Amino acid sequence: MFKLLSRYLKPYWKATLMAPLLMLLEVYMDLLQPKLMASIVDQGVLTGDLAHIQKTGLLMAGIALIGLIGGVGCTIFSSFASQYFGADVRKDLFHQIQSLSFQKLDQFHTGSLITRLTNDVTQAQTFVQMLLRFMVRAPLLTIGSLIMAFTISYQLALILVVATPILFGVLFVVIRKGFPLFSIVQQKLDRVNTVLQENFSGIRVVKAFVRADYENQRFGRANEEFRDISTKANIVMATMMPIMFFLLNTSIVAVLWFGGLRVWNYSMPIGDLAAFINYVTQMLASMLMVGMMMMNISRAKVSSDRIQEVLDTAPGIENSAHAISPSTMQASRIVFDNVSFAYDHEEWVLRNVSFTAEPGQTVAILGATGSGKSSLVGLLPRLYEATKGTVRIDGVDVKELDLHSLRSRIGMVMQEAILFSGTIRDNIRFGKPDATPEEVEQAARAAQAHDFIMGFPEGYDTKIGQRGVNLSGGQKQRLSIARALLIHPAILILDDSTSAVDMGTESRIQKALKMQTRRSTSLIIAQRISSVVEADKILVLDEGVIVAEGTHAELMQNSRVYQEIYRSQLGKEDVLHA
Repeated sequence: MFKLLSRYLKPYWKATLMAPLLMLLEVYMDLLQPKLMASIVDQGVLTGDLAHIQKTGLLMAGIALIGLIGGVGCTIFSSFASQYFGADVRKDLFHQIQSLSFQKLDQFHTGSLITRLTNDVTQAQTFVQMLLRFMVRAPLLTIGSLIMAFTISYQLALILVVATPILFGVLFVVIRKGFPLFSIVQQKLDRVNTVLQENFSGIRVVKAFVRADYENQRFGRANEEFRDISTKANIVMATMMPIMFFLLNTSIVAVLWFGGLRVWNYSMPIGDLAAFINYVTQMLASMLMVGMMMMNISRAKVSSDRIQEVLDTAPGIENSAHAISPSTMQASRIVFDNVSFAYDHEEWVLRNVSFTAEPGQTVAILGATGSGKSSLVGLLPRLYEATKGTVRIDGVDVKELDLHSLRSRIGMVMQEAILFSGTIRDNIRFGKPDATPEEVEQAARAAQAHDFIMGFPEGYDTKIGQRGVNLSGGQKQRLSIARALLIHPAILILDDSTSAVDMGTESRIQKALKMQTRRSTSLIIAQRISSVVEADKILVLDEGVIVAEGTHAELMQNSRVYQEIYRSQLGKEDVLHA
């Protein structure tokens, strides 16, 4: 927690310093009040000195006003520091998540990352405000009240010497038991957010398969687990309050008992007893305040550790010390040299993959679901890192290329068409924000998207709902293709990007792509043989291994696996005449 606080409060050190200084002023003013009240009682009320009462009363009012200024000032500066602290943590946390490789992102669930960006940051932010206000006020008021109590009567102050260690002991025991529970609380909250995120993203699937009851039960279980552990943690922390109240009241009763005897024996003025009781109340109440904040402090510690865990996570894929930034955007030569890949070094997804794509060629990748097609193309822009072997572009290992330059040369259409809320135009020019309307339209025409776009009343300015909810699957895929084509990539990767369009539209897209990508080297993942028959080279993947390679004609002659795929899709007679 200290690491997070020191890093993100340093830019706002003035506000961080001013808040406790102003709180010190308020506490000092509060500590003067009981002494002045004792003076009014002993030297004013008991002696009938009205002038002294008026003079001291005005002084108390002035001191209260100064204390008010200190309190308000502390609130202003602590709010400033805590809000800017929270904003900076959120910004850096979001930036850090953006920089993580896919392999690192897989270590965190989406729901957990959302919790860390929202609830955990809020917990840490609230702690900062408490730290600069109440966590400054409580110890200062405790120490100050104890000192002032000793100046009045060291015999009565011994009661506090006995009560204080007991109070601290209760705090220590409760914190020790409660802290581990709050770590579990945040984990259970992660689970709730993960279920929510999955359910809201897939709500149409849930409804289509009539699984609302199942999802309700799944969320119910996650919610109940979160409720139960939260209740347990809160009960542990709540047991502290009755104990501390008991100690507080017992201490006050003891002070009244022994102090009353001293007043009765004329060894202590009644005003001093009233002041002493005030100091005892202030001291024990401030410790009670710390006890009440322990729950928030415990949660803040857990949240800070979770935030720091993400911030300390290495991106996984970074630029080398002497990264190369190629300036050319011409079609590139791609070489996979004996490449193997495994997620977290477990079972191999790709094994000894070797092939070459010459500049301007179209290389198609065919294979069953789970054969490693998407993993293979993901190695090219370094979304994942090859476990063994080398991936080279124009003779240079991709690990030696500047990440920004590398990825800016690659146009990629993912298997799942992801769109963002905004207009159609904004989505198409996502990779090139300064694109002209003509360039946007040209890319849309090539992707066979222009006609359906113009069918909307607002055309390219049509608003897209979250994740493209108001578009069909085929429309989303065509917009994704247009987005990739707009940047005129040196390498174009199409990951099963026409699976949701009809064969006629797919044929027109392929013809347009051939014209648009003359200066691009293309890697196309497809499920349908009709999508790859005109490719310059076809790779057939089976369980992470290239089992066949060649043109459509060559594979129809030499590859039984390819023939079986062809037969399953187009029929036996077509195989004989192919």
